Amino acid sequence: MINYLGRYLLSFAAILLIQILVLNNLNLGGYVNPWLYVLFLLILPVEIPGWLLMVIGFFTGLLMDLFLNTIGMHTAATVFLCFLRPSLLRIFAPRDGYEPGSLPTRAHFGLAWFMKYASLAVVAHHLFLFFTEAFGFSKPGATLSKTLLSSGATLAVILLAQLFSSQQKRI
Repeated sequence: MINYLGRYLLSFAAILLIQILVLNNLNLGGYVNPWLYVLFLLILPVEIPGWLLMVIGFFTGLLMDLFLNTIGMHTAATVFLCFLRPSLLRIFAPRDGYEPGSLPTRAHFGLAWFMKYASLAVVAHHLFLFFTEAFGFSKPGATLSKTLLSSGATLAVILLAQLFSSQQKRI
């Protein structure tokens, strides 16, 4: 991972800029919020240590909270996602396990595998985020519809980003 630190920092900066400058300024009725920054956490290497993943998730969420003035909502949701990510990767692990250096991306494992993995991760992140935003379960219908609509928009943006990335499978 250290060999690719520059690429990860560049990817993080690009994703964060797109999120802050473009996606956060879209007005899609209040129920649709595409959160592209989740992609950065999803495509980190499979063998990243859990503590490092949690730290990266914490600071990613903290940056989003600072730009959006949301007081810890994104931080909590990204830490939850990073806690859940190793379990999701175990669920979708290939029969022979993951090769060293593999990334959980469309280029490495195919579109079907990536969409299953990303869909569960994004829905879990969004459920946590929007129930935290609602600060309870008082309006579950509105929160669930916001989760599903935003998850669909996020997955569409993530899929576009994956299709346009020139990332090739590393050996």
